[in-house]
Amino acid sequence: MSLVTDSPVHSSSSDDFATFLDASLDSDSSEEAEDPNHLETQRIKRCKVEIMENVEEGSESTSLAPSLEQTVEASIKKDACTHPGSFGEMCILCGQRLDDKFGVTFGYIHKGLRLQNDEVVRLRDTDMKNLLRHKKLCLVLDLDHTLLNSTLLIEMTSEEEYLKSQTDSLQDVSKGSLFMLDSMDMMTKLRPFVHTFLKEASEMFEMYIYTMGDRPYALEMAKLLDPQREYFSSRVISRDDSTHKHQKGLDVVLGQESAALILDDMEIAWPKHKENLILMERYHFFASSCHQYGFSCKSLSELKTDERETDGALATVLKVLKQVHKMFFDELEETLFDRDVRKLLKLIKKEVLKGCKLVFSLVFPTRFQADNHNLWKLAEDLGATCLTDLDPSVTHVISKDAGTEKSHWAVKHMKFLVHPRWIEAANYMWQKQPEEKYTVKQKKNQ
Repeated sequence: MSLVTDSPVHSSSSDDFATFLDASLDSDSSEEAEDPNHLETQRIKRCKVEIMENVEEGSESTSLAPSLEQTVEASIKKDACTHPGSFGEMCILCGQRLDDKFGVTFGYIHKGLRLQNDEVVRLRDTDMKNLLRHKKLCLVLDLDHTLLNSTLLIEMTSEEEYLKSQTDSLQDVSKGSLFMLDSMDMMTKLRPFVHTFLKEASEMFEMYIYTMGDRPYALEMAKLLDPQREYFSSRVISRDDSTHKHQKGLDVVLGQESAALILDDMEIAWPKHKENLILMERYHFFASSCHQYGFSCKSLSELKTDERETDGALATVLKVLKQVHKMFFDELEETLFDRDVRKLLKLIKKEVLKGCKLVFSLVFPTRFQADNHNLWKLAEDLGATCLTDLDPSVTHVISKDAGTEKSHWAVKHMKFLVHPRWIEAANYMWQKQPEEKYTVKQKKNQ
């Protein structure tokens, strides 16, 4: 039986290791003892056992354990070792001391674990086959402003004091949403719909947490979101695990880029993986969160309100995830390995503003800036056609000022005159928004 192909996606690696170790240790026989190569065979088995025991202490990856089994089999002699990975600075197979810049660090799987680039590629191929066989993809989730919002207690305003008497018990977090973390002098609010989101997403994706917070914070938040460790297991990545400062990357995720989706509120955090990213509208529950991003308005907590579960950000994005998953697996199975979620995201996005023809008025100072502006590109990514001149085919004029010549033209010819936020909202909601919510009103003296 192959551990790679027969281990369930959600099983912990301890089961995989136990199966492998039992098979290795129970296979000894008197016939092997008479084999002249018996001593070498025993040495290999001992090597396997030591490696697997070391990894078992901290690893819960679905593919790492069985893949290491294959690597051990291929590395019989020390001088032929390909050094697939290391613990500390020693090769996990032959024990040779390696350069501390060797490979990529996977400390969240096991402290001190580094994997050589070729080994990472092989592990990803193995993981991809395993996930596809179970009709799953990979989903990387940001924490702050995406799944939850946290604040230091000392940063809470007087209008938020009432929250301290409304926190939920840490003894059973599965039904709660507001938690006081005294050990961290912090309060955390889970985003509405997050419990349902994680449950339904876990049926379609192998999920990772990836935050720019430190590891202790990441693990505490994982406990609130996943107290039974059924969604993320050990796949909790913090800034301490990133290979580049102030950046996130899929290089530390054991999943193929072509099968990985990312949910994050910060596009700038993923400079190399923007095509995998679904940008989330930020969740600003606490006042400190609003202040952090320069907003002077009252927070949701100060207004004593919250996002709605039924049509909030997580409920909306879950529909997109289901659509991508359905499109990915609906075709003939033999072509699965060649599919790419990035292409599917583009196709879905192109439908949002399909048929809309936009002209911008005083949104960009010059034509050159318009051609290179994020808003212009965003509208095109959403399927709209952007024009520089007015003509009868124009459907929308995008402006912040109802007094411009183009704005007057829109009103006169009964075209939609909407604020740029109309485009931004369509991007977050993945569907065209009602224009009447984003109309640009004329000033009284106009």
